[in-house]
Amino acid sequence: MKVQLQDITVELSGRPVLSDVDLEVRAGEVVGLLGPNGSGKSTLLRTIYRAIRPRDGVVQLGDLDVWRSTTREVARHCAVLTQDNVTEVELNVLDVVLLGRIPHRSLTRRGAGDDIALARHCLAQVDALHLEERMLPTLSGGERQRVMLARALAQQPKVLLLDEPTNHLDIAHQLELLSLVRRRGVTAIVALHDLTLAAAYCDRLVLLEQGRVVSVGAPDEVLTPERVAAVYGITCDVLVHPRTGRLLLALTQAESPAKEPVE
Repeated sequence: MKVQLQDITVELSGRPVLSDVDLEVRAGEVVGLLGPNGSGKSTLLRTIYRAIRPRDGVVQLGDLDVWRSTTREVARHCAVLTQDNVTEVELNVLDVVLLGRIPHRSLTRRGAGDDIALARHCLAQVDALHLEERMLPTLSGGERQRVMLARALAQQPKVLLLDEPTNHLDIAHQLELLSLVRRRGVTAIVALHDLTLAAAYCDRLVLLEQGRVVSVGAPDEVLTPERVAAVYGITCDVLVHPRTGRLLLALTQAESPAKEPVE
């Protein structure tokens, strides 16, 4: 399913957060959102899943106008993994994943048994099936993140939105999660801080700075040393992974200008 944003402007407490953002994500494409803290990545995702209404602009999922539709209608097409997942809900893991079936239950004849089978399949995909009877508050941060991804997958979405999905995950599960997103074949928009992971797993990248899109394109087009230095204020050497051929970024703190000696 294609995602299209046209002239998106968002203001929060009178302060501009996004300004005139245009973006088209093709069906089945994995697009990474990059930028420093406060650049507007999370806000952009929230305009798509109806958490923040833009002051101006249109958000479309295929032919569906997000802000002229209901939350339930959007949830039938779009699933979300956010940074601020609720952790104190007294439900076991299997019941949490089953919450992903709520948008579809009135539209299908699938019984509870089918929903449970799907939920367990999604837990297995994120290496969390062994947690199904555990209560959500007892899980580690990484375990909760995997369970919430399973819940999103249980929605069987055409569009998957992920806001810093690798938070709390160890390195192996970071790679597994992003590889799983690619294998699903759904349209995915992923906000990331790790530039090398973004280059390795995303088809295209969108670089934001102070609420504006400064670059869109393939990883090697967006992540140039000059652009990374300008947006992040760091020194960047772009290398090539010896096995995958993807970009590797060696990042170092920008050197401060040498001080004049005091006479």
